[in-house]
Amino acid sequence: MTKKPTPPPAPEPEKELRARAGRIQKILAKTYPDARVPLDFKNPFELLIATILAAQCTDARVNTVTPELFKLYPDPKALAAADPADIERIIRPTGFYRNKAKSIQAASRAIAEQYNNKMPESLEELVKLPGVGRKTAHVVRGNALGLPAIFVDTHVMRLSGLLGLTANTDPTKIEFDLARLIPESGWTAFCNHLMWHGRTICIARKPKCAECVLNKDCPTGRQRLGMTD
Repeated sequence: MTKKPTPPPAPEPEKELRARAGRIQKILAKTYPDARVPLDFKNPFELLIATILAAQCTDARVNTVTPELFKLYPDPKALAAADPADIERIIRPTGFYRNKAKSIQAASRAIAEQYNNKMPESLEELVKLPGVGRKTAHVVRGNALGLPAIFVDTHVMRLSGLLGLTANTDPTKIEFDLARLIPESGWTAFCNHLMWHGRTICIARKPKCAECVLNKDCPTGRQRLGMTD
């Protein structure tokens, strides 16, 4: 007799999903009260440039090159007028330095010329800058401009799926799913908390489920640990 496939679990009711998301938010906020974006910056422009440089590079390495970069070129106008070869020399350790140099210089030029050397704040304006996508724009809006923002980096994407907060894999759809479940005032903090949890406990290669503070509210962790109630 052919064994019938196990039917997929029924979708979690919206009310229960929101309640579980709220519990997760509170637990993570208590566990990581000082969580912040791990890039060093003094203003929104510096965070924008650092985030572009962090693509396919560790935050720690980016933090080793930005002090010299921002000392020599402290604002968009200065970076836009810099010698490209000098920018490439400074940021070379971050990898893909030629393309990154073009992106950060083009973004700086746009800010200097179109916004009078001041960082734009709206998502629509930010994503029009060269090298800036939704994630980078939201990182700046949430962490440097103090505006509600959900940035979907690799940790937020992975953990939101493992926690059953979204069934989507597209970053923009995940962003909208989380925005529906988390109060707007907590968007940025929640993303920072997920990021830190992904770096310290819910590690992609070797998750520490037995040590996780979210076990009761994480369907993946409960399954891995054989929890039934």
